Amino acid sequence: MFESVQPAPPDAILGLSEAFRADPNPQKINLTVGVYQTPAGKTPVLDVVREAERRLLDANEGKSYLPIPGSPLYATCVQELLFGVGHEANASSRAVTAHTPGGTGALRVAGDFLAQNFPGKTVWLSKPTWPNHPAVFAAAGVAAKTYPYFDAATGGLDFDALKRAIATIPAGDVCLLHGCCHNPTGVDPSPGQWQQLVGLIRDRGILPLVDFAYQGFADGIDEDAAPVRLFCQPGEELIVCSSFSKNFGLYRERVGAMTVVTADGTTADAVASQIKVTIRTNYSNPPAHGGAIVATVLGDNTLRARWVEEVDAMRTRLHDARELLVAKLREHGVPGDYAFLARQRGMFSFSGLSPEHVDTLREKYAIYIVRSGRINVAGISEDNVDRLCAAIKEVVDG
Repeated sequence: MFESVQPAPPDAILGLSEAFRADPNPQKINLTVGVYQTPAGKTPVLDVVREAERRLLDANEGKSYLPIPGSPLYATCVQELLFGVGHEANASSRAVTAHTPGGTGALRVAGDFLAQNFPGKTVWLSKPTWPNHPAVFAAAGVAAKTYPYFDAATGGLDFDALKRAIATIPAGDVCLLHGCCHNPTGVDPSPGQWQQLVGLIRDRGILPLVDFAYQGFADGIDEDAAPVRLFCQPGEELIVCSSFSKNFGLYRERVGAMTVVTADGTTADAVASQIKVTIRTNYSNPPAHGGAIVATVLGDNTLRARWVEEVDAMRTRLHDARELLVAKLREHGVPGDYAFLARQRGMFSFSGLSPEHVDTLREKYAIYIVRSGRINVAGISEDNVDRLCAAIKEVVDG
């Protein structure tokens, strides 16, 4: 039977990482997959994560199954991180959180939940968006359409086109928004633009779904939660898909969460029961270790403060890498104005490089970039930026 199975194409991002690992060039540069790196090219284990793991090992709580939605303590920590301590949504018990295997797992649970409970509804995705978004919702059986987002001419947000598109989305459909550090562009709405978007989406009767994978990497832990908190007004509904891969460095532990905020506590109970059914028929219950690390850190005031400091340091490193790249592109005489790269936020930016430029960079210089031109600025350092910019100038000049 298996002879009829055809090879699948490699993943657009992870496939490049595999090619990078196999490349023997000692000067190779990887600007593809979304993993934070130090200037030395290492993905660190946070100090607070090491401390939390020591405490968990000493506690020796065993390896029994977690409940289907995960630990209640973890859920409380996630909700307080999203909404703040004592938020109305928590106090009124109208928010429910399920611990999922990473942010991708949260999106898939959300997709399955929507497909089973709101058949025929469409999820609207920004153009461009994370390449896995349409695939995840397609696998869940949820139709997807796009709304305009990026202005290639300015390297910023096409806000007028975005507003016009939202005004046409049918009531009851779902609009997926990136909470901060938009992937792949690094372009976020301003606080005033978020205010307008929240009002437009509420007035249209659209369900907001916030993909919140980079909390802390734009302006700060609480500052980055501002759009989520704008949506979470009394009586309003939303879905938030969180990830702790980036801000805790827990990539391989797969720690995420899906939080649904309903209009009232009774509705929340019904939604929670349906989410349990969705999870039970997928992975049954979540892995414990990563979630226990997060709960240990967030549940201890001293560890939490140290964690915020470590996130602040990662955010500063990303900003410095952007500034360095812009300065070196100018220094090497690369045609064009790349100042927009410094205005963008998070790990990713659209470089403006064409697919042909990207192919040449990989084949001739062992510089790996996603074909859309998206770069992970965390892969840039003092040691490789001159080689990177010199190569970019050569391919752009032709």
